Amino acid sequence: MKNFFGIALLVALTMMGMGCGSSNSSSGGNNPQPGSVFATAEDAPLASVVGFNVTINSITLNGQDGTTATVLSTPTSVDFARLIGLRAPLAFNSVAPDTYISATFVLANPVIDYVNMGTNPPSLNNPPIAGTFPDNQNPYSLKVSFPRPMVVAPNGLAGLKMEMDIRDSVAVDQNGQVTGPVIYIKATKASDPDGQVTDLTGGLVSVNAPNSFVIQGPYGRQLTIDVSDNTQFNSGWNINNLATPAIVGVQGRFQADGSLMADGVEVITTAHSFVSGRVLQVTNNAGDVQVTMWVGETGADMVSDVDSIQTFDITAVTQYDVCFFDNTLTQLVFSDSSSLIVGQRIFVGGSYGNSTFTPQMISLRRQGVYGMFNVGSVTVTNDNAGSFTMANDGLAGYTTNGTVTVDTFNGTVFFNLSGLSQLQGETTSVPIVARGLLLKDPTTGNPTFYAGFVADPPQPTGN
Repeated sequence: MKNFFGIALLVALTMMGMGCGSSNSSSGGNNPQPGSVFATAEDAPLASVVGFNVTINSITLNGQDGTTATVLSTPTSVDFARLIGLRAPLAFNSVAPDTYISATFVLANPVIDYVNMGTNPPSLNNPPIAGTFPDNQNPYSLKVSFPRPMVVAPNGLAGLKMEMDIRDSVAVDQNGQVTGPVIYIKATKASDPDGQVTDLTGGLVSVNAPNSFVIQGPYGRQLTIDVSDNTQFNSGWNINNLATPAIVGVQGRFQADGSLMADGVEVITTAHSFVSGRVLQVTNNAGDVQVTMWVGETGADMVSDVDSIQTFDITAVTQYDVCFFDNTLTQLVFSDSSSLIVGQRIFVGGSYGNSTFTPQMISLRRQGVYGMFNVGSVTVTNDNAGSFTMANDGLAGYTTNGTVTVDTFNGTVFFNLSGLSQLQGETTSVPIVARGLLLKDPTTGNPTFYAGFVADPPQPTGN
């Protein structure tokens, strides 16, 4: 059972962690055509912080000769606490071909939500903490240098990866002012492991079979999703039977026209209403099962539940899915309410009427964990197949006394690391980010993180 479980995860997590494709560019002439830049966002977390909303007023690229180019001009509110180890599409824009050495972020209105796991059920700080940037500047301008310049070629496509370090960004001084923010940026490519979009969920708007469909994505944008013969759909679905209403998950990479080429497409639910967030508590009283969760996303009819803790009766739910798995594998790893554990990221679809949400299905979502590698904890089974542990003071480590076991496979992508053998040789603790699924080990019943992607995160270059 354990071996088959590992093989099943390998199939799915390899698809989650890896991608393919290329980014092409061509020369312009005396009047070079503009290139394009996409921006993605992710996060390094802080214990107990479940919401860190920051408004990004603008993102501007700074050229080596003093030129500037706008990547984002519409104020956009981003919850960075949701993006631990995940990468969401933030912006796409045409810019002049140039070599850009830094980016300027104009930020405003930081709001922090955290949970108290010591109450029953867990509770949320109320009201949320309204942070202030240094010198009470709101908005606050921050220039961050690229470790290596971003080169945008005529007709080319380049990527700006930004990572908000919550751990440093929410630190306060003696006056209660946030001493950050701290942001890391990197120039990347759409085909690079850290350039691909790994977290995109939206409502289906229209279908143009057999080539593409449109979803209402995050931050008020509609995105065109292209599919090919290599695009993997979850069991029972394909481009020809997509129809509204539906909530769709996508992983893939940007293309030069601003669309995404999908590596994987998942129809999560055909229900109109949903909530999505982190599991804080599961109770089972004589068969009456309830889940308490931090709600980070909802459908429009339940928008008042965003950034709140809610408890839902899931006794009648019989449909349990795992993102990008087919149903046969799902039954082995995530089949009923006993599979739920604190720290998991889940999507609950259902119906909403008379101010009542009725859950009808639950889907386990990919997530990230962040922590410090425990020296001497590596076990190598075969090449990159094995495990290690990390110290985690967030929700993932809540039920394991702060230690999370990470299982890896030969298909696991290691980034900024040569592989599991490098971790085995480490003599000092290093920060680790892993992306995958938090599940119960089928043999021990202990929470275990099954990783499709493991990275030694780079350090911020400015604050």
